[in-house]
Amino acid sequence: MTRRTVHAAFGAAVALVLLAGAVPAQAATGTLRPQLEAITAAGMPGVFAQAADGRRRESAAAGVADVTTGAPTTPGMRHRVGSITKTFTATVLLQLVGEGRLRLDAPIGRYLPDHAAAGVTVRMLLNHTSGIADYDHVIFATDASLEENRHRTFAPAELAAIGLQQPRTGEPGAAWAYSNTNYVLAGMILERITGRTVAHEIDKRIIRPLDLRHTYLPGTAIRIRGPHAAAYIPWYGGVLLDFADYNMSWAWAAGELVSTTGDLNTFYRALLTGRLLRPALLAQMQTTVPWVPGAPEYGGYGLGLYSNLLSCGLVWGHDGLVLGHSAISWHTADGRRQVTVAQNMTHYVAPGQPDPITDATIAMLNTQLCGEQPATARAAVRPHLADQAILR
Repeated sequence: MTRRTVHAAFGAAVALVLLAGAVPAQAATGTLRPQLEAITAAGMPGVFAQAADGRRRESAAAGVADVTTGAPTTPGMRHRVGSITKTFTATVLLQLVGEGRLRLDAPIGRYLPDHAAAGVTVRMLLNHTSGIADYDHVIFATDASLEENRHRTFAPAELAAIGLQQPRTGEPGAAWAYSNTNYVLAGMILERITGRTVAHEIDKRIIRPLDLRHTYLPGTAIRIRGPHAAAYIPWYGGVLLDFADYNMSWAWAAGELVSTTGDLNTFYRALLTGRLLRPALLAQMQTTVPWVPGAPEYGGYGLGLYSNLLSCGLVWGHDGLVLGHSAISWHTADGRRQVTVAQNMTHYVAPGQPDPITDATIAMLNTQLCGEQPATARAAVRPHLADQAILR
């Protein structure tokens, strides 16, 4: 594997998959395990997933959770799911909008006077059009900083200040530019309005009502509760360093969540079928900024939720990547067809290099959501999953 420098920004690296010809989805019964084995055969140490079609759920795993002991991955493992946290954070904020306690188009200075940014609204934070820069390339400026920050606690205000002090990526509302600073500020707004922590509100409003028994925000606790895989990054000398134990305060409301593939499927089905948000608020969440300027039919980023074009049409969800753990959770618009996949190695390929792991992952996602595709289907744009930034 190619050693990749890790101090790239951990901004969005969403897979944009454009396939020729939309065809009806057909069930892909019994295909999950062989497709996960194709991912491990391509070089991923361990992978596990859950696919769903209505009430039918299929869970499977392949490869190893620990390369030293050879312990296998299992479908129900806990996993750091990175920026999938953003969908949870945005959902709570939209619930506050529904309660009349927050306005999407209010300037953020109304809620955070000490962190005001001229022209930036709450909506711009949630759809990444604020122009506020990311903080990650500062706190992870070198490979050594990954170890140096393993036990460090970052305060949200500290992360926000770092991002606000960096050169802007653009004018407010002008263009989409992924920045985790946006969701740190969003989390601070959530706490200012409710008087409670982000973890408390997500637990009260989402985790407990949906009975997501293996989902939580760990705060400064470095160890993942329950069974989990190692979190590998290829290091110098061909070794794999394990980053599973980590103080995730650096990600907070932008990417701190621990969950399982089953819990995430439950969450996104509840979200897309209206259990968590009224129709008007879900419509706001699904109002997107296009990935491809002038071509909204290919999908785009909404309020903590994105759409992506597959061969059978648009799917909805989010992906996440932190140090050594990555996850993708995609769903049809009605929440019926679902797939969530988790992998235990990141930052394994240099930009522009062949990436058979991503190719096999995209093939699995497309088959599970769209069924077997005709030979005429082809990728018109290379997926961006290989652009593995620190937190996505």
